[in-house]
Amino acid sequence: MPRWFLIIFIVLYPLSKVQAATPPQSAIASAHPLATAAGMEILASGGNAFDAAVAVTAALAVVEPYSSGLGGGGFWLLHRAADGYQTMLDGRETAPGASHRDMYLDEHKNVIPGASMNGPLSAGIPGTPAAIVHLAEKYGKLSLKKSLAPAIKLARTGFKVDAHYQRMAKFRKPELNKWSASKKLFLHEGDVPPIGHRVKQHNLAKTLELIAEKGNAGFYQGRVAKQMVNAVKKNGGIWSLADLKNYKLIEREPIRGSYRGMRITSAAPPSSGGIAIVNILNIMEPYDLTRLTGVEQKQLIVESMRRAYRDRAIYLGDPDFVDIPVKQLTDKMYAAGQRASIRMDKATPSSSLPGIAASPEGFHTTHFSVLDQAGNRVAATVTVNYPFGSCFVAEGTGVLLNDEMDDFSAKPGTPNAYGLVGAEANAIAPGKRPLSSMSPSFIESDDAVAILGTPGGSRIITMVLLGMLDFARGNPPESWVDYGRFHHQYLPDQLQYEEGALTAKEIAGLQQLGHELKQTAWRYGNMQAILWDIKQDKVFAASDKRGVGQALVK
Repeated sequence: MPRWFLIIFIVLYPLSKVQAATPPQSAIASAHPLATAAGMEILASGGNAFDAAVAVTAALAVVEPYSSGLGGGGFWLLHRAADGYQTMLDGRETAPGASHRDMYLDEHKNVIPGASMNGPLSAGIPGTPAAIVHLAEKYGKLSLKKSLAPAIKLARTGFKVDAHYQRMAKFRKPELNKWSASKKLFLHEGDVPPIGHRVKQHNLAKTLELIAEKGNAGFYQGRVAKQMVNAVKKNGGIWSLADLKNYKLIEREPIRGSYRGMRITSAAPPSSGGIAIVNILNIMEPYDLTRLTGVEQKQLIVESMRRAYRDRAIYLGDPDFVDIPVKQLTDKMYAAGQRASIRMDKATPSSSLPGIAASPEGFHTTHFSVLDQAGNRVAATVTVNYPFGSCFVAEGTGVLLNDEMDDFSAKPGTPNAYGLVGAEANAIAPGKRPLSSMSPSFIESDDAVAILGTPGGSRIITMVLLGMLDFARGNPPESWVDYGRFHHQYLPDQLQYEEGALTAKEIAGLQQLGHELKQTAWRYGNMQAILWDIKQDKVFAASDKRGVGQALVK
């Protein structure tokens, strides 16, 4: 047998079992029941997972304005069952052409508080509309008009305000009140709407109809584009018609890795997620976690997180603007060098690992996962960044703009709104995409496939990592999404954990090793996950109980 044939056979053979099988049912898990229902409606109409992803993305843009929208962006990780093809759609927002690295600094070169978070100056050029058009035209079976129909209906008939919506609206009420279109849409007489209040978005429905009819031209050119640019410029922003017309959806090769016989596929730069997750798993791989005590497990995981987040901050940014040593950062030999510096009996001070802290993103992103009966799958994480993004709705369009410019380093080395700082690789530049932690992922063994992801800002990476480790233990999706979460991101040098994530014995043991521990004020994340158990010929799905989502298997 020729050597090249043997190599190809060895690489492809582990995938053959997955490729040969088809799921007995379809599944969708999303952060809102109405979005899950929209996706299921499209599957029932003969659509595939990619059509359903269009429907879910658009529906979330309607019913989750605090987390996503047409005015935002994200990453869509795809697996096409017919040929095993995998790709990532990069629909990340881009910096406007008139932007520059010091645009959020005053005359003394100090960061202007709130400038990169509130109002139209904080908004990047949206990528979500381009992503849904691309999904439908290149990968879907149904027309864009058909797949957008549920979202258009939701925008016209409205959705009912729940307690989560109220919390987000209360948090951003002062900023929402500054803009007439935002105030009219998302508040009730200038205040948080009561439970059951119906939010109707007729202008957004019209914008969705234009996209359904004209594709990208319905958003990035013509009436909607002119209305958005006029509104942005009138209120202190810097968008131009050329910025919108020139926006490009990019397909990128996903990041791939392996962990103890399992295959990892995750988001590529400008997401830092895939590289960081593979790096962490590479560091941990030689250890059999089942042979370690609880304290030892947490020590190994936390020290691996620390090292991966250090590299994230130093090296990662938009791959079209900076050279990223992807091969090095995902190499098992590189991880061996990082592992050599880990002591199991002592925490490593982050100050002894020179670098710079990561810039975190907003927590109110959203994620959904889709599997159809052909075996096509989608993991998608989308966002407008901070709750309700910039809080600015472009008059006449219904489009709530993101505040994704805050994900850049406004001033390398200076803390952003979350108190952390970023590196030169993530400095602002025209047309550049900000670094992200969004980590839509697949993890596969010979007998099972997992589709997962979550919102959570800079904690996304560690949440997905913990979900993967729970999958590796053989646990179902309900366990992954409910798993107690802990997190370390290099700087601040602090082990954060949610209530119940660590036992009293583990807390005492980790403190004895020298870790500074801090319990978060709330349980965080909103994971949406699917498991296709090929051995049992069953499909399972779960929606994080921390949120209000829904997972359905049909």
